[in-house]
This record gives sequence, C-alpha cells and structure tokens, in this order.
Amino acid sequence: MPEKYHIHVKAVPPRFKAVGKGTVLDWGEGCLRCTRCVKETCPYQAFRDRTFDNHDLSDTIDSLCKNCFRCVQGCPRELITKTVNPEYKLLGDAYWTKEIISTTWYQAETGRIPVSGAGYGGPFKGPGFDSIWTDMSEIVRPTRDGIHGREYISTTVDLGRKPLFLSFNAQGDLTMPVFPLMELPLPIILTEPGMGVGKNQFRLIMAMAAQSLDTLAVMPREAITLKLMPFMRHLMPQYSPGALKLDDPLLETARAVELWDHPDITAEIDRLKVLYPSLLISVILPATGQAPERCEALAGAGAEIIHLNTDNHAQGYDDAQETHLKDLTRQVHLRLVQAILRDAVTLVVSGGIAMAEHVAKAIICGADAVAVDLPLLLALECRLCSHCQDEDHCPVDLGKINERRGAQRVINLMGAWNNQLLEVLGAMGLREVRRLRGEMGRAMFFEDLEKEIFAPIFAGPPGSELLERDPN
Repeated sequence: MPEKYHIHVKAVPPRFKAVGKGTVLDWGEGCLRCTRCVKETCPYQAFRDRTFDNHDLSDTIDSLCKNCFRCVQGCPRELITKTVNPEYKLLGDAYWTKEIISTTWYQAETGRIPVSGAGYGGPFKGPGFDSIWTDMSEIVRPTRDGIHGREYISTTVDLGRKPLFLSFNAQGDLTMPVFPLMELPLPIILTEPGMGVGKNQFRLIMAMAAQSLDTLAVMPREAITLKLMPFMRHLMPQYSPGALKLDDPLLETARAVELWDHPDITAEIDRLKVLYPSLLISVILPATGQAPERCEALAGAGAEIIHLNTDNHAQGYDDAQETHLKDLTRQVHLRLVQAILRDAVTLVVSGGIAMAEHVAKAIICGADAVAVDLPLLLALECRLCSHCQDEDHCPVDLGKINERRGAQRVINLMGAWNNQLLEVLGAMGLREVRRLRGEMGRAMFFEDLEKEIFAPIFAGPPGSELLERDPN
C-alpha cells in the first residue's frame, strides 16, 4: 500500500479584516447598566476583542461576530441589533457568490472543512454543478473514513497516455512503446488566473504551494524566471501558438508542458517528442461546440493530456456560451468512450471550479483531474472586486503578500478540499478517486430527471389538448 498522502495545514490569520456577513449595531444610549452585560457573555469574545481597523477605517466586530444572536436576544432594552453588512452585499457575483468567497477565506485561514451546526439551509437544486445529486448511500459505514485513517482512500491520479492493449513477444518482453506517466497525489493542478495584481509574487506562491502539495503549477513560459527555477519539477510551462522553441533549455528540466491548440499541434507534438520522449504534453483546448470532435481527433493522434477550458463562470466559448462545464465534460467523456479512446488520454477541465464539491462533480462527469485558478486568489484574501482589471489599487495588496504566508494559505485551502473529497469518496463507498471518473450512474442530474421522469407525468396523451375546467 502506498504511503498515505497528507497535506500539512497550519492556521494563517488574514492580513486584512474579513468582510463579515452581518453588521452589529451597538447603541450606548438608554443602557440599563445591568449587573452583567450580555457583551461580556459573548461565546466568541467578539465585543472584548473588537478593535478599530486603520486600513479600512472600520470596526472589526463584523468580522469577529459569528451571528449567534446571543447578544441581540439577551439585551433587555434591545440596544444591540444585527443587519446585513452593506460591504458584504458587494462581494462576488451570481456565480462567485458571497458564500463561496467567505467560505474560501475560512478554509485558507484554517485548513478546515466549513461546517454549519445549524445544518444546510439552502436549495437542493440550482444551475450548473448544483443540479447534480450524488449517491451517498455508503455514508452509514463509519469504517470507510479516509480523514481519520480508519481506511485508506487514495486521491492519486495519473497524467499521461495509457496503452489500450499490451503485446509481448515469445520471451515475454513488451513489443510496444511505454508511454511516460506522472502520478499526482491530488487530482488538482494549480493554474494562473487571468486577473489579479503582483503576478510575479503570485507565481512564486503558486510554485511553492505546488511543491508542497506535490502537484503542478501551470504558468506562461515567459513568466518563468530564474527565481522560479528551483521549483521546475513542479512547474508546467505554457506555450502560446508559435512560441515553442525546440532548443528552449527549459524543456530539458520540465516534466510536463502545455500547448495551446492550433491547426498544426499534432506535428508540433511529434517534433517535440522526438527530442524529449519523456516529456508529458498537455493540449489546452477552449470549450466550444466542436470540443468533443476535437478531443477525439487529438486523442486519436496521440495526445497525452487534453485540458478543456471554460470561462470563470464555467460556461463554454463561442457557440457553447450557454453550455456549462459539467455538460461539456460529459459530452467529451462520452465521445471518447464511444471512440474507444477514453482510457488512452487524461482529461483535465478548468474554469469555474469554485468549491471542493465541484472537483468531485467534475470527475463524476468524466474528468480525470481539474485545474483551479480564481480560488487561489481568494485564498490570498482577494475580494474579486475587479479593481485590478480597471488598473485601480488592490484593496488587499496582493502584490505585497509574503510568499511563505501566501503559499501556506493555498496549501490550507487544498487541504480542506482534499478532506472534503475524502468525505465524498467514503460516503460513496469508493477507495480511490480514479473509480469516481465518469461514474454518472452514482449521481442524478436534475435536467435528466425532469425530462425523463417528471415531464411524462405531467404531459397529456399524445395528440390531446388540455381542456379548460368548467367553472360551474
């Protein structure tokens, strides 16, 4: 049995006051001067530890308060009230919601799984990944518990091309080439987001986190400086079309590279493989309506890794702008299965992977691994305010964060995500994440249920029309 994978989390407090969901309105006038003020009995010592933030010019109690409402209910004159923080309302957008941002901050700070003692109070159906219901029937078996070590559950995935069959000669030796493979102990690759300031510092943080997590960090070839060379084993240089030079010295030290798709990509891969046969090559492909056909062609031509990319809201490009990543992943996966090529290629998907559950659900839809980008910025306390895109000042000074501090927050986030993935695998009765790939039979998709089950129930007989009910 391989050594159990462990992510070393360590609490890292935020540099700036976190944006709290609620604002405490604390009025001093009219106080009865009780013998014991309810502020003193706060279970989280929010009133005792409150300070004034000179950076934001605000009271820090909003970030300390846990919204238990004990002080609100206990004050006899009702002088303490709670209201929604107007700053909290401005966070995120319809996809990157306030809850996702605040939850990511918590996980990056503590490395813990976010748990609500009041239980889940949200909807059980929504767009995108929220329309997938997973089978958790094995959750009643407490022995299948990967977090507490009662049973070994593997989160290791393989990157690279696998042979569809094996052939041997009379002496028992392989008569076919052996393709290079890379094992990642976590089905997550780090990749650079398209927004954010302090790119050089952020890339150093990515590299340090990738080294600690033993995964890969994808970044543009031109961004890899001498300062990043000690981390080359965990870096995947990305080349735009026409930018690859076969004499690039980086190709001799890198374990994997990524190339943007273009019409001459297969010939470029062949030339690269002649000189560097052990180098893994990933082809990043924008998710359009032609993605399934293109992925089949690339896999048939010998591609090792296909990286299917959507936008930050997990929507495709061009004619697939209304198609979610989960549906595009299913289309590509099933197309490769029909072509008997699925096991020959590694499928990585990215864009809109915002929570730990998205990792598991993307793999259920057919991916081998995912690439995350914006959650890495959130781990560094980013507000997703888009000030950087407007060339305004970053409110959390991303370019000034200490690299070790930033790397540990990214490691904490991945540690929390890994534990949640172990919980999902244990609840589904699976011992390794490889078995989760394409297990659509272990999940229910609301759109399919609505079309196959609910629609026939409420539909009338073929050719019939609904009759208006006589009011008399």
